[in-house]
Amino acid sequence: MSDPISFFEIPSRDFRRAVDFYQRVFQVELAVAECETEKMAFFSGGPDKVPWGAISYGEGFLPSADGVLIHLKVPDIDATLEAIEKNGGTVVCPKTKIECEGMGSFALFRDCEGNRLGLHSLE
Repeated sequence: MSDPISFFEIPSRDFRRAVDFYQRVFQVELAVAECETEKMAFFSGGPDKVPWGAISYGEGFLPSADGVLIHLKVPDIDATLEAIEKNGGTVVCPKTKIECEGMGSFALFRDCEGNRLGLHSLE
């Protein structure tokens, strides 16, 4: 497998708050789809704009501090951690150099919904 991640979903309790958080922190516009009691806001990119992940709201989508850990690629971890704290998230683990040569750095944070996620940069 060259790229093992097909799609991810970040659960939310307060959908609008979560969408605003991710749009502000990562400076992206998320496409929102609402269908009765379920809502999704899609992360997408590239020329074909295929979604590769979403913020999800609906029955069974419960934010968790101990669930799956996803690392999001960012150009500047320090600036991203600052934006996270400014927008209602918290830093769990500050920027830390990965000891393997050439692997960059990582950090962990909790989003505004309480989910634990990671950041990764080759910086």
